[in-house]
Amino acid sequence: MMDAAATLAFIEAQGAVLMAGKGPAPRLVEAIVGAPIRGSWWAHPASHEIFAVLSQVERSGDLLMCRLIEGKVTLVHRRLWPALVRLEHRFPRPRLAQIHQEHTASGRHVNRLVAFPEWVPGSVRREAAQMSEEAAVQALHSLLRCEPAIAAVRRRRAPSRRSPRVPRGRSRS
Repeated sequence: MMDAAATLAFIEAQGAVLMAGKGPAPRLVEAIVGAPIRGSWWAHPASHEIFAVLSQVERSGDLLMCRLIEGKVTLVHRRLWPALVRLEHRFPRPRLAQIHQEHTASGRHVNRLVAFPEWVPGSVRREAAQMSEEAAVQALHSLLRCEPAIAAVRRRRAPSRRSPRVPRGRSRS
């Protein structure tokens, strides 16, 4: 079983992974245990150890937890954040919201969202501003081709600066 340091190195090497959901990116819980997991990882014999490792890597400060890939919980390593910020117009904003998992006094897990770009550190914004679009595309190459939904979004242009559309029957004044 991977420890937190090895898990963080795995995420850095991959760039982005799915936490537990099955999809087109590596599944982190399976990488931690080194074998496929059938059903929920919470039912796995090593669930407590998996949870401990996940908790440690989440506290590292080097990961963005969001729903980037197929709307599933995705961990994106800090090395990709500038490229993600540079190409933010190519992704649906809700998928870029940061997820914070909190544990309530009753023991429940609650997800709190921090909207994009509120979670983005100033240093990452500055690095993104200096990055060319080509370099950002290259950095996110595997994400941009990871799934049809992201690939379709990849072709979307930045929002126009036109005035908002007024519904029929209403005037602008």
